[in-house]
Amino acid sequence: MSEFRAPVPESLPSVSTLTTEQLQQLIAEQTVLLIDVLPTPVKPKDRPDHLLWFPPERSNIPESYWLPNVGFGALSAELDRYFRENLARLSEQDKTLAIVIYCLADCWMSWNAARRAAIEYGYTNIYWYPDGTTGWEAQQLPLQQSQPIPLDDVEE
Repeated sequence: MSEFRAPVPESLPSVSTLTTEQLQQLIAEQTVLLIDVLPTPVKPKDRPDHLLWFPPERSNIPESYWLPNVGFGALSAELDRYFRENLARLSEQDKTLAIVIYCLADCWMSWNAARRAAIEYGYTNIYWYPDGTTGWEAQQLPLQQSQPIPLDDVEE
């Protein structure tokens, strides 16, 4: 549940798995909603409070939306609502829109989030890109600086 960086399965039921080349082709051929689910960086526990800490910047696939922390094994009610509402808003309520969910290579966050979107939330055109930004960058494809969509953007 808490260790999200570990080898993941090769596939996911009810979800299409993409290689980097397949993702490039999909983006070129149709409208695709790209969702990065990398968790937000946490200040190191051994870092003294009196020292400034700046979280590392996140670069992701261009035109992506960063919805952090929605790929944990179990979500709080607040995170579940955040994920549901942002998927609905970003997809314009279209549960058939092609949605690609990714994180980093060997990251359970993307596997869990893709499964949740397809099986629990009823989206019918979910793609999982297991290589994430690790694979994208390895192919020397462009990345873009990103900021997470704030949790407080969820309507009460």
